[in-house]
Amino acid sequence: MSTSAADPLAALGALPGVPDAVESVRKAVDRVYGHRVMRRRSSEITSEAALRGARASAALAGADWALEEVRRRTDFSGDAEARTVGAALRLGAEAGQLLSIWRQSPLRVLARLHLVAAGDPGEAGEAGVSAVSAAAVGRPRQDGEAVDEPLIRAPLPGAAEVVGRLEGLADLLIAGSSAPALVTAAVVHGELLALRPFTTYSGLVARAAERIVLIGSGLDPKAICPAEVGHAELGREAYVAAFDGYLSGTPDGMAAWIAHCGRAVELGVRESTAVCEALQRGAA
Repeated sequence: MSTSAADPLAALGALPGVPDAVESVRKAVDRVYGHRVMRRRSSEITSEAALRGARASAALAGADWALEEVRRRTDFSGDAEARTVGAALRLGAEAGQLLSIWRQSPLRVLARLHLVAAGDPGEAGEAGVSAVSAAAVGRPRQDGEAVDEPLIRAPLPGAAEVVGRLEGLADLLIAGSSAPALVTAAVVHGELLALRPFTTYSGLVARAAERIVLIGSGLDPKAICPAEVGHAELGREAYVAAFDGYLSGTPDGMAAWIAHCGRAVELGVRESTAVCEALQRGAA
């Protein structure tokens, strides 16, 4: 069996431009981990990264709230935007708790992430989750069920294809790969966006899964490099355009998506570096 057949993720890591993206990300992450503030106040950086990452992921899903509004709010059960922000915040808090399960059963983690994102349907009110969508929480969607994912307009795979591709992705992850963390994270993110496996919040779950890979791989063990911030900063149009490259399945398209995810991580690093600098100055 060839190396590419045995470890297809490793083959992606060798695509033109990808090694450079991987190296650039590694250098950026090493710099922020070496910041003097990290030695004393890393837990504060982790908490702030989770907050900013959640705000950014919600913005990509159409709920573009100011950071201070997200920080100030305590009730996220109102309109659809509030529920999206609340879902993103819950995912940000949950992701780091699921690392050991992810290594053994990624599908269980994805189900848990969707359950966490959906929250309690009974609290959503008249404009909230219907009984039909409540029954769909935590499981792959079925044919005929409506999918609410406002940013991604690509054709939806059928339910059988979703299940098959999810199982294939899980098998790849459990088997392990020599591919860099950035490559694995980008593939997990892109595949979940392509499948939109849940009736709601698939984009939020995809970005949370990317975060889990980056943390669990050891690239970002303290969860201080919020790629979601970078994805939002690069913009919705660039996100969709890069994702189209993933959907194409071509070497150039896949490399472009991986490089886009790398730039997002680097911008997340820049965000947390700014937080470190603010803490050092006593301004935050």
